[in-house]
Amino acid sequence: MSFVARRAVRFAHVDAAGIVFYPRYFEMLNATVEDFFAGHVGVDFATLHLKRGLAIPTVKLDVDFVAPSRLGETLAFHLTVERVGDSSLHLTVEVRCGDTVRLRAAVVIVSMAMATGRSQPWPDDIRAALLKPVDAA
Repeated sequence: MSFVARRAVRFAHVDAAGIVFYPRYFEMLNATVEDFFAGHVGVDFATLHLKRGLAIPTVKLDVDFVAPSRLGETLAFHLTVERVGDSSLHLTVEVRCGDTVRLRAAVVIVSMAMATGRSQPWPDDIRAALLKPVDAA
């Protein structure tokens, strides 16, 4: 099962053609990852970064823009954990409006110690949550 975050397409998201400007999708993707960590993993980004000294930068992003999204629509971001590595996390995100796919993305993020700027293994509690099925959260 997927973690689902819903996002309204706002005026700030669209360009002069009235469709979502592609960098805004990346902001919404990042917000979805942030919601996933807070809601499913159980640690919000403030705690992750400021208290635990752990960052999770995106190191790879492969995106297919399938169909345009427009002002006023509600998009559902379906995030699925594909693989948990030693320090990496491979995700897929499919963005839909109703039954219509708008975007597909493959995302790789890594666990990084903020003090050193180097990758580090996922802490045990985070790894356990990442491996847990979404419906069991």
